[in-house]
Amino acid sequence: MDTDHNPDDILVKATGVGKQVNAPGGTLTILQDISLQLASGEVAAILGASGSGKSTLLGLLAGLDETSSGDIELFGKSLNALSEDQRAALRAGRVGFVFQSFQLLPGMTALENVMLPLELAGTAQPAAGATEALRQVGLADRLHHYPGQLSGGEQQRVAIARAFAPGPRLLFADEPTGSLDQATGSHIIDLLFQMREKTGAALLLVTHDEQLAARCDHRLRIESGRLVGGR
Repeated sequence: MDTDHNPDDILVKATGVGKQVNAPGGTLTILQDISLQLASGEVAAILGASGSGKSTLLGLLAGLDETSSGDIELFGKSLNALSEDQRAALRAGRVGFVFQSFQLLPGMTALENVMLPLELAGTAQPAAGATEALRQVGLADRLHHYPGQLSGGEQQRVAIARAFAPGPRLLFADEPTGSLDQATGSHIIDLLFQMREKTGAALLLVTHDEQLAARCDHRLRIESGRLVGGR
């Protein structure tokens, strides 16, 4: 992640970030001294083995969890200075998420799941926006299906539609193909990059897939809680 950007273009910036948790044997250090930044339109992959701390880092960068040390700025605002509600308001309409486990609400149809972030962001005509987002991911004929009636690949398409529907500036994706077979996962990745290309959103991707990481502008690797280079 380059450092020669206009400060106004920096969407997320971490400076000396650490994360510790209390464990039965004492304090466990998950992350230490992490510094990085992502600018508008960039695509970056965070690589690392299972348990290396990459998903924890993603949660910190998105303001879903709090750092133990250091600072994270999202859209130029220090997350340390914001309450949970204020962090949620900062993300609304500007940040999208795609998770390994889809995170769809089972009692809502595909259309209702995609409408949710649009409603939260105060978007006019959320149903129309959600319908168009589902059409773009090839699910125009699945609007009224519930998650349990959809395949894993279709559920992840719904999740991608939900993430992009509000027109976010920044998308966080945590192992988006981790629950899918290789062929389906490959299609999902193609779709994720196609949607990103259409919208110009920046994308920060957590993965252990080297081929997927190779498609990104920047690759960062975490080992034992530390950033160990990459480009």
